[in-house]
Amino acid sequence: MDSTILPYQEGQDKPDLPSDMEECRTRIISLQFDIAAIRDQLAAADMERQANGGRIDAVWFRRARSALRFKREALVLLQERLRHLSTAKKNQLKECIIAVVRREYGEDKWRAVLDQAHQLFVSHGGA
Repeated sequence: MDSTILPYQEGQDKPDLPSDMEECRTRIISLQFDIAAIRDQLAAADMERQANGGRIDAVWFRRARSALRFKREALVLLQERLRHLSTAKKNQLKECIIAVVRREYGEDKWRAVLDQAHQLFVSHGGA
């Protein structure tokens, strides 16, 4: 079991969030493996307790549950960061498409494209 105490577990700042999507994905995968390993260790300790009729070390159990909770919190933060980065990339692409279409089509055709896009948006349930 990983017994490392992370800085944010002691009430300090939250972990640094990555600035690119690939790093987010890498950290998410790593955290998912860590979470699975902790859950496996907790399950194995519980099965051993049931088989032998003994007790689980309370200090170890508390540390394992705390580590699991903190890793789950970090996973949620990373997943939210990945969604944010993905949305930002999509918005950048949309801005580039708009710039190209506006430059290539001229103002009248641009207005026609906007009208068609708005009609399509409304037909798909947009406001």
